[in-house]
Amino acid sequence: MISNLLSNFRNTMILSVVLALVMVFAYSTSPHGVDGTFFQAVFRWMHTFFGILWIGLLYYFNFVQIRVMPAIPAELKPAVSKHIAPEALFWFRWAALATWIMGMVLAFSRGHGYAAEAITLGMAGGYDPALDKGFTMIGIGMWLATIMFINVWGVIWPNQKIALGIKEADADAKAKAAKTAMQFSRINTLLSIPMLTAMTMNQTLFG
Repeated sequence: MISNLLSNFRNTMILSVVLALVMVFAYSTSPHGVDGTFFQAVFRWMHTFFGILWIGLLYYFNFVQIRVMPAIPAELKPAVSKHIAPEALFWFRWAALATWIMGMVLAFSRGHGYAAEAITLGMAGGYDPALDKGFTMIGIGMWLATIMFINVWGVIWPNQKIALGIKEADADAKAKAAKTAMQFSRINTLLSIPMLTAMTMNQTLFG
């Protein structure tokens, strides 16, 4: 029975989400109850899940696919470009959108003042290094993530549609689009580690 369940991706994910929701319900019985702090925790959970999916696929493309593609025999490359890459890009771009939206929801759930300070790097109400450094650091992370999100939807995906033949184009246009998509994917990889540094360290050090 377990083997049959795990052989089906959809059923595996449904069960995983159900188990996660049981845990969310368990957390709702904490001393906070179902208050603003509880919903912040829920939003952070969702933001983290979508972020892992997004950055995980970004790293798959850069750590594996882009590096390995030149070594794949020509007759096998269509299996990647026609089947694997479009599916990976589907989850990649929508995970990027969901991550960004949930990040903004999380920021505003902490209050409009918190969100304004983070977005302006701590300068919304005048800058005091002793008080606003945390806003500066998380704001840097938010802006790096926003640049990465814009790159996904504004550059990488439009060019990948051309490079993969989803959108009609000649050979030269496909080659140019593939190069542009790769370069901006590398830009996102470059920005990802500093972004993750802000996202992971800020909560512990500044709350």
